[in-house]
Amino acid sequence: MKSFSVSPLGLIITGIASIVLFAAALAAAETPEDVLQRLAMPDRIDTRIGTLEFSDGMPTEATARAALDYLVFQRGVDVFLDEMRAASMVALRNGHRELGVERSNQVILTEQLMRSESIWLTPNTETVYASTFLDLSVDGPTVIESPPNVLGILDDMWMRYVGDIGNAGPDRGQGGTFLIVPPGYEGEIPNGFHVFRSETYGVWLIVRGFLVDGDPGPAVASIKRHLRIYPLGRAQDPPEMEFINSSGRYHNTVHANDFHFYEEINSLIQVEHEDAIDPNMRGRLALLGIEKGKAFDPDERLRKTLDEAARVGAAIARVLSFASNDDTIYFYPEDDRTWFSSFAIGNHEFMAERGWLHRDARTTFMYNAIGITPAMAVAMPGIGSAYAAAVRDAGGNYLDGAKTYKFTLPPNPPAKDFWSLVLYDSQTRSLLQTDNPYPSLNSERSGVEPNPDGSVDIYFGPTAPEGKEKNWIQTVPGKGFWLILRLYGPLEPWFDKTWRPGKIEQVED
Repeated sequence: MKSFSVSPLGLIITGIASIVLFAAALAAAETPEDVLQRLAMPDRIDTRIGTLEFSDGMPTEATARAALDYLVFQRGVDVFLDEMRAASMVALRNGHRELGVERSNQVILTEQLMRSESIWLTPNTETVYASTFLDLSVDGPTVIESPPNVLGILDDMWMRYVGDIGNAGPDRGQGGTFLIVPPGYEGEIPNGFHVFRSETYGVWLIVRGFLVDGDPGPAVASIKRHLRIYPLGRAQDPPEMEFINSSGRYHNTVHANDFHFYEEINSLIQVEHEDAIDPNMRGRLALLGIEKGKAFDPDERLRKTLDEAARVGAAIARVLSFASNDDTIYFYPEDDRTWFSSFAIGNHEFMAERGWLHRDARTTFMYNAIGITPAMAVAMPGIGSAYAAAVRDAGGNYLDGAKTYKFTLPPNPPAKDFWSLVLYDSQTRSLLQTDNPYPSLNSERSGVEPNPDGSVDIYFGPTAPEGKEKNWIQTVPGKGFWLILRLYGPLEPWFDKTWRPGKIEQVED
């Protein structure tokens, strides 16, 4: 038999010819009617926003009204989910102002730790907080002299990371001098500063100081002695620091979940510079009537639509936070969906591995927490803290303040410093308000009693089981709650999952 050979060039030509013939055959099979079917609008379509009707492609008046209403609603929901980070910063700053903080040298300080009278998103009850806001539009470049041995974060008004001070900062916890520069600043920057640039005029500073043998006093004293904040232009005559004890004082720092949310966003837009956010974000807000230099005065129809949009946005945020079907947020998805993390994305910018913004991950974090820093999302054994949250018991039911639960921390919790467990209100996401203003237990100062093998049984319920008072956190009948386990100085067994907390079991009466 005669053999034939085909050159590589011949194979390429043959392949191209086949593709051309296939495309020609496909085009020949397509008719103008097929094209029109794909392009045309039917006279009537049933949708989730109702029946939409058209006359040869032209919308009826009722259809136009329904579509435009939905467009406003959809934009409102989108703005709620994307801009809650900004609304959260506005509410946080307003809460500071409730306590008299108007200038950066005025600092609230939790001298008796954070107590449940104050409304904050998931604060802890084991570190001393010092918190204030800079206004770079008034003060210009601003100096911060940091205390030693603190964890400090600087975020802008869209809760974007500006920088760390203290243990995770360039001063490495030794104390340092920082210069915070406003957007667009082109002036001379003196030597001797760690320099951070902010994208907004407003900048939030929060510092955490650590207990010494369970006592907040040394941290309070160190912060008062070392923390100094002043405009660079007043370096020779800095204003005197004013520390305001906020422990046990009511103030609210959590944004609204109704129409007032958009008023919070508008208040920020009016005081920040236009380039604080990009044109796409500005345009979306402007189409809802929120635009710098213009009054936000929606009519009753728009106000009602935005109120509904905020409530639906809050509903979505709660579903993503507490009823997610995303396995990546759970620590042990294969057999226990009790414990999850708002930091599961693994970076403070909420970028997925292939370089896209994971908006759901950002929503989950922003709805339940404040303060962005790389140190909160990156695994650093022995440094910082690790977080695990739970909203359900072992049976998959939401935690109920009328019931009693038990869960066990196995021996040798992997925390170089200490562990803590804090309960939060399911509505406010702030500290659960009970007879005890500190709804928590920790290994640093609570006096919990371990089992003979070193494990620790923790109980939650309206009343303490007999003999378990030291290992019990009170709950409230008729009030839902959830909890966060924190490991301060988390160690390798936490990260490699060779140590894991137990399930939360309901104790039968």
